[in-house]
Amino acid sequence: MEKLLIIILHFSLLISAISGSNVPSIYVFGDSLFDAGNNHYNKNCTAQADFPPYGSTFFHHPTGRFTNGRTVADFISRFIGFPFQQPFLEVQNEIKNGSTKGYPSNGLNFASAGSGVLRATNQDSGVTPIQVQLEQFRTLVGDGHISKFVIQQSLFLLESGSNDIFTYFDPFSTPTLTPDAYVGSMLLEVRKFIDQICKLGARRIAIFSLGPVGCVPARVLLPGTPVTKCYGKMNKMVKNYNQGLEGLVNGIPVKYPGAFGVFGEVYKTVQDFRANPRRYGFANVTDACCGDGILGGFLQCGKEGYTVCKNPNKYLFWDFFHPSEHTYKLIAKALWAGGHTRIRPLNLKTLANMNLPH
Repeated sequence: MEKLLIIILHFSLLISAISGSNVPSIYVFGDSLFDAGNNHYNKNCTAQADFPPYGSTFFHHPTGRFTNGRTVADFISRFIGFPFQQPFLEVQNEIKNGSTKGYPSNGLNFASAGSGVLRATNQDSGVTPIQVQLEQFRTLVGDGHISKFVIQQSLFLLESGSNDIFTYFDPFSTPTLTPDAYVGSMLLEVRKFIDQICKLGARRIAIFSLGPVGCVPARVLLPGTPVTKCYGKMNKMVKNYNQGLEGLVNGIPVKYPGAFGVFGEVYKTVQDFRANPRRYGFANVTDACCGDGILGGFLQCGKEGYTVCKNPNKYLFWDFFHPSEHTYKLIAKALWAGGHTRIRPLNLKTLANMNLPH
């Protein structure tokens, strides 16, 4: 078994070398912006996208991704030269039923749609918060399925927090914390996450900011929110959280010498798309392509009564909460090879190509 794992690892490193990357694997953590189908394999989870027309543009069938095609994590994987990372729970199922013997050499996707950085966020929907995602990864490491060398050389991606902030404005629950204190509690959980993956040996860490959550079509589900402009109170919380995230990223090499952290500026990137839609190939940057009601924000795509637009990739939003594949592709390109206004202090291509000592 050990010999087989070494052969698989060498093959993965060969693929990386051909693409000019020094990354053997990618480990993905977060929410629906990254989820490649984990929730589909979690039968206790009600946050699902495993029905048409999700996946219709690229895969031509639903995969559990909350968009019409590929996600940012999928594109980054392709830029490095890897197949897409499988959902962790899918691989677990395959190992249990005997259809596969080991874990993929190109990494794993632990992300769970609807989850947050706070354990309590959407807990009643059966989602997997980042603390449990990290525990799933840690168990694999402890059981010897992921070596220290692989951890040190791999790329770790995290994007989470949108659901925490959106649920803060839930009219059916009264927040016990002020917006600033709530954001502070979110950042504390991210700091713990970073500390734990760094202590496990992670050295290439990419933390992505939230996009402008106050602009999603689903804001119309919240009482008193504006329709003709974004929800300013929500975006203010997002910006405060993003600022704190960047501070945590900047602290990684100080606290963990030899580790590198990069901050993906997704918020300003998406706001640029909204301000200059034609430049980026968008015909609509306000409405959901798939949904119903005002802004297409009253109904999840695929639920009874939905309508779907003719050209999904002309829309910034695929459904009431999630971007289209075209949006994800543009974000991924910006994070992969963009300048300092898109990702800093290094872009993902530079981070992946760096020679880290063994």
